[in-house]
Amino acid sequence: MNENVVSENGGAIQKNTFGLIGTKVGMSRIFEEDGVSVPITVINVGMNVVSSVKTVEKDGYCAVQVGYRETKKNKLNKPALGHCTKLGLPLVSKFKEFRVPNAESLPTVGSIMSIESFSIGEFVNVSGVSKGKGYAGAIKRHGFSSQRTSHGNSVSHRAIGSTGMCQDPGRVFKGKKMSGHLGAVKRTTRNLKVVGIDGSKMLIMVRGSVPGNNGSQVVVKPAVGKKNRKLGN
Repeated sequence: MNENVVSENGGAIQKNTFGLIGTKVGMSRIFEEDGVSVPITVINVGMNVVSSVKTVEKDGYCAVQVGYRETKKNKLNKPALGHCTKLGLPLVSKFKEFRVPNAESLPTVGSIMSIESFSIGEFVNVSGVSKGKGYAGAIKRHGFSSQRTSHGNSVSHRAIGSTGMCQDPGRVFKGKKMSGHLGAVKRTTRNLKVVGIDGSKMLIMVRGSVPGNNGSQVVVKPAVGKKNRKLGN
């Protein structure tokens, strides 16, 4: 079972091994002891409350539903408001379900997940929706090289060139890298080191960048196979 911790206001706080939901605050940097500048991303995990528990006997699988981002009553839809009110939960507007391997690791409904489940030096995976950049050409979207800017080239400096064949097969293959919509897709940055934790402000600082705009929702999970490695190893 997960370790229970009691908060200052008497509420039950539980550690977890499946992840937390947070908000990307932005990027900054810190300096190591030898003066090396380290780029970091600050993530505010806020309050993560267990809003539902799925079991094999009742639902056919084991999972934990976590609620995040407290809001006002008039900003919730009726299903979310009814769910929170029925269970006596804080009014949260975002829900995320995490699969867990077995029923022994399931927390209790109403428990608040602790930021202390992560430690400095641990590796994590951060998932989010990347920045949407609209319709983009192949040079920006796929990293193509541009054509000549002189020697008779006109109007086609950033064109992608030939896309198909002549008579046989006489068509453009599916999946051909061409211009199109760029960004606004779910992406995961793996194996980021946790370089700082501020428990009072519920902030996690990871080394490197994570997907999404500032203020967007992200999911922080322990990295598979690297979660026990420490900074500097």
